[in-house]
Amino acid sequence: MERRQLEYFVAIVEHGGFTHAARALRVAQPSLSRAITKLEHELGVELFHRVGRNVVLSSAGEMLADRARLVLRDLDAMRAAARSIGEGAVGRVDVAATSSSALEPVTSIIAELRTHHPGVVVSTSSALSAAEVIAMVLQGRCEVGVCGNAERPTGRGLVAHHLRDEEFLLVVPPGTLESGPDVTPAQLRGMQFVVTKPATAVRALFDRLAATVGDMTIAAEVGDRSVVLPMVLKGIGAGLMPDGWADLAVRAGAEVYRFSPPERLPQWLVYRRGQLTAATQAFIDTTLRA
Repeated sequence: MERRQLEYFVAIVEHGGFTHAARALRVAQPSLSRAITKLEHELGVELFHRVGRNVVLSSAGEMLADRARLVLRDLDAMRAAARSIGEGAVGRVDVAATSSSALEPVTSIIAELRTHHPGVVVSTSSALSAAEVIAMVLQGRCEVGVCGNAERPTGRGLVAHHLRDEEFLLVVPPGTLESGPDVTPAQLRGMQFVVTKPATAVRALFDRLAATVGDMTIAAEVGDRSVVLPMVLKGIGAGLMPDGWADLAVRAGAEVYRFSPPERLPQWLVYRRGQLTAATQAFIDTTLRA
């Protein structure tokens, strides 16, 4: 079995077929097909079911997909480890993060990493929820994940470090409230909100508060969390945001309030146990020092 065969196989899985994979890899489709046929022959199983012009993963193919990604990650780790002996930490690290975690602490981590390890490039992948972040790490799609979750993330071979407790804030248009720097849940009664779709930590907080307080209505539901603040500033409704957005919200002209008692969610760094690339280790070390 060759590395190239695994790369071709993973590309077909991720691009949804031979044609798109060949285009992405910039190889001729017949060469791609021959490589997969050879791989199937070596493994003694059929990896894809051919249905007309389309292909569907077989049960054996589904089992191999995640393992192939992990093997490729491990090979990259070996290569990077050898290079780092003479060059220091170099290479690329793929980081999965929910949007609030991508803002903070990931932005600050990247800034710190660029100072001490300029040879490391960070590529971030957006995830809707902590569960999606964890799955992306376990499946080998990313080496590292950063997310907020009420409980310590678990999974076979998964390592989790508590980073901090992220605090959620109320963000409103200017002049909406006449109160001090803190608000109580009872003050939300009668307010309208711009909310994210279900599965996010912010939406879970809204649903819990709405069930407890009552008379909290949804003015708009959005899939892209980056538009919540502009909608708040347009007066469409209030918003619930992680503390990483606080400075941006204030600079944009919104008013920001803390909850009393505080609403917090633990934030975690997660990665797979085992061989790590020098770039991944540099990212983890920088994160834990922060």
